[in-house]
Amino acid sequence: MRSFREVVKRNQAHCLEAAVAAAVILEQHGYPPLLLDIESVDLLDHVVFVFQKDGRWGSIARSRDIGLQGRKPVFRNLRQLVWSYFEPYIDMTGCIKGYGLTSLYELDGYDWRFSKKNMHKIEDHLRAIPHRKIRSSDRRYVYWHERYKKFKQRYPDRSPVYYDNRNQWML
Repeated sequence: MRSFREVVKRNQAHCLEAAVAAAVILEQHGYPPLLLDIESVDLLDHVVFVFQKDGRWGSIARSRDIGLQGRKPVFRNLRQLVWSYFEPYIDMTGCIKGYGLTSLYELDGYDWRFSKKNMHKIEDHLRAIPHRKIRSSDRRYVYWHERYKKFKQRYPDRSPVYYDNRNQWML
């Protein structure tokens, strides 16, 4: 877990590092450093930077899977934003089970912007915050899980893009 400074130096980032980098950059433009932890049943959470524009929620995110990248600010609330990730999140083992919001300002005195050390305190903080449960029907999960498996059998090196909500994605 690298800081913004280290992400820029290495020119690479996983989801949490990208969310922190977005927080550092957009804090300079008046956006609070808000991170949304999307909790998965397989314990491979996804972290995004969230922001509001004209009262609507959007996100900035980084992932190998195109469906887990950022979202335009079109969502009335965080629950709707998280639901926009639900179907693209389903893979061989993953499914969203909850979400939690935090501000990096809650880490009083911790240098989340420019530290040269690994920043595991942010990961620990994200695990500790309260998460709201989100549930779907088993039928919905099974449908998307089967669709994903069939897609990966046919295209093992590609990320699916067959979702109806692509117009909400920031690409």
